[in-house]
Amino acid sequence: MNSNLLSMKKWVRGIFYIVLITVALIQIYPFFWVVTSSLKTNADLARASYLLPSEIFMGHYKEALQSDLLKYFFNSMVVAVSVLFFLVIISAPAGYALSKMKFRYNEKVMIFFLLGMMIPAFACLIPMFQFYNMLKLRNTYWALIIPQVGFGLPVCIYLYKNFMSRIPDSLTEAAEIDGAEHGYILGKIIFPMSKNITVTILTFNFVNIWNEFTYANTFMSSGKMKTLPVGLNDFVGEMGGVNWGATFATITLSMLPTLIIYAVLNKQVIEGMTAGAIKS
Repeated sequence: MNSNLLSMKKWVRGIFYIVLITVALIQIYPFFWVVTSSLKTNADLARASYLLPSEIFMGHYKEALQSDLLKYFFNSMVVAVSVLFFLVIISAPAGYALSKMKFRYNEKVMIFFLLGMMIPAFACLIPMFQFYNMLKLRNTYWALIIPQVGFGLPVCIYLYKNFMSRIPDSLTEAAEIDGAEHGYILGKIIFPMSKNITVTILTFNFVNIWNEFTYANTFMSSGKMKTLPVGLNDFVGEMGGVNWGATFATITLSMLPTLIIYAVLNKQVIEGMTAGAIKS
């Protein structure tokens, strides 16, 4: 009986590992394919796409860097850093207020914020376009920063509120007895303890902001204000011809920031996602 049970466990474990490896390969293959394609010569690109490059060719990266790629990279970075900055400085105090400052309409205010998650971004494109036109905000960074902050706040506030509510109230009560105000408590006690959830919020929002296409394509008509996703159109020539080598090189370079950030902050992201072990 025991031997049959052990045998069954080995089979289940083996199937589990096979499924994990299969899923990992499916996830890794697109990235591997793009990187190897960016290193192929034009002759290699004309052959079957699944073949490895016959030689390492860096000419496509040179071509990509000689384009406006760095300008688009800079625009994407400015937008990403600005959006993340506003998300944190707005959602952290809001999460603190909803979790530690008890008032009459506490839960109703939280529900009001969560309702923002139900509004589809595409339904707001035309009103926002008209609004930005009126205020002459089109072709400015604000046209990309404002909507992404607005639509990102509900989730960020919810995450901060959920995390901060699990920090023992005794810490804030002790600080209040010592005469500390809420701004000091948040800045010196609660926010430093919320490092993991902050890193999680920054990481996941950065990925979405970095890959954002809809707002950039709608609100930016000036070539100098393009972000990376929209800038990829530069490699599409007349009659729909595509410079695939330079396109693959650009995609590879554009993926590096998100890959580096996640690789460096992976531990904090996982801890932030599993936050909630602290109980008052």
